[in-house]
Amino acid sequence: MTRRQRLVLVLLLGSQFMVAVDFSILNVALPVVGEGLGFSLSHLQWIATAFALAAAGFTLLLGRVADLFGRKRIFIGGMALLGLSSALGGLATTPEVLLTARVLQGLATAAVTPAGLSLLTTAFPEGPRRDRALGLNGALMSAGFTTGALLGGLLTDLLSWRWAFLINVPVAAAVVALAPALLTDSRIVCRHRLDVPGAVTVTGGLLAVVYGLTRAGESGWGDPVALTSLVAGGALLVAFWFVERRSAAPLIPVRIMRRPTVIWGNAAGLIAFATETSLVFLLTLYLQEVLGYSALATGLAFGVLGLGTVAGGMLGGRAVSRFGGRATILGGGVVQAAATASLLALGTSGGWIWLVLAASFVGGVGNMLMIVAFMVTATSGLPDSEQGLATGLATMTQQVGITLGIPVMSAIVAARTEAGTAAAPEAVLSGLSLAVAVNSALVLAASLLAAHRLWRGERRAHSVV
Repeated sequence: MTRRQRLVLVLLLGSQFMVAVDFSILNVALPVVGEGLGFSLSHLQWIATAFALAAAGFTLLLGRVADLFGRKRIFIGGMALLGLSSALGGLATTPEVLLTARVLQGLATAAVTPAGLSLLTTAFPEGPRRDRALGLNGALMSAGFTTGALLGGLLTDLLSWRWAFLINVPVAAAVVALAPALLTDSRIVCRHRLDVPGAVTVTGGLLAVVYGLTRAGESGWGDPVALTSLVAGGALLVAFWFVERRSAAPLIPVRIMRRPTVIWGNAAGLIAFATETSLVFLLTLYLQEVLGYSALATGLAFGVLGLGTVAGGMLGGRAVSRFGGRATILGGGVVQAAATASLLALGTSGGWIWLVLAASFVGGVGNMLMIVAFMVTATSGLPDSEQGLATGLATMTQQVGITLGIPVMSAIVAARTEAGTAAAPEAVLSGLSLAVAVNSALVLAASLLAAHRLWRGERRAHSVV
């Protein structure tokens, strides 16, 4: 890499790390935030949901807007919005102001993540350098999720929950100050008009699906509002497909949605994010409800998972360059599935913490191999003018996967636990075991299916040539 490429890489990776920290930094501080601003217990989850709705719902749209109006502009504007909304959240005195800040943070994330990733992919041509850059990006984003949880706890205990917001302000200001001089991709790479019907249907569909999933996790899968929202979201996404087939300038060209690398790369990424984030939820229940760990001790235990994902991210780019995306997706999925399946042996004694730590590390390596391979696969073979679209799709996959996993696994645990005796550790462990088995089976099936379909796509492409 040239010196300028290194500086660009540091700037873009630093911004992605900050976004990842911002995603998880409030999780451990939610009870304290709710007590400080007067949130009721039943409404506390909206602090996280308001962010997730905006981040998942608008990522695809803003990724395409970046293609239309310039990625550099959208990236810098998104970072500025992230800094301002973080300041608003840190100074909030009412629940309404805080939720407004969280929505704005989600919108900023929906702009910064695909724009930053497309700037990253277009800064490096397809090949080992781009693979290494995306591997480092994956490693730092995973490290950011773990760092956010630990940093949120430390800031809340030592200073105030408000610093979980305010810490973003100087970082965002530094990126906004440096980006104009370092980033050069300010040109408009796509001169089509924005596909308004497509934007309305896909954004509305994603918002409805994410809301339905969140509501189901809160109130159960039989909740009428959750079911109505999921059905409406599904209908809007189906309508989006037909809108795109007829549009002269579609938000997502149908030919792209038919590419095996885009379809199956994103499918693998969806399951990778859904299974690993929900596994963190399951292990949190195990450590606190079965072994009796404190929140701080639980956060420290997840530091091992963070180390595993960083190691996987460092290895991911090399693995993709050497073995290809298909083989890396398969290998990473098998490793993650095996590590997850080993947790079926967990018992109620404290000595099982060593299995949790070992499985978390190994599973984190496998999960990050799968994620790096998904990102490389889903953005390969497309021209620079469509990289914002490709990275927007990949980011949307990430956000929906994060939102999807926890409600599904929570419902499995609740169904098995309610069949047991109250909330005794043995009953909780029974529900956790079933959810762990489903989690492991999902990631194994997804990696096998994605690898097979990618292999068939490669064979078809070779036969045409």
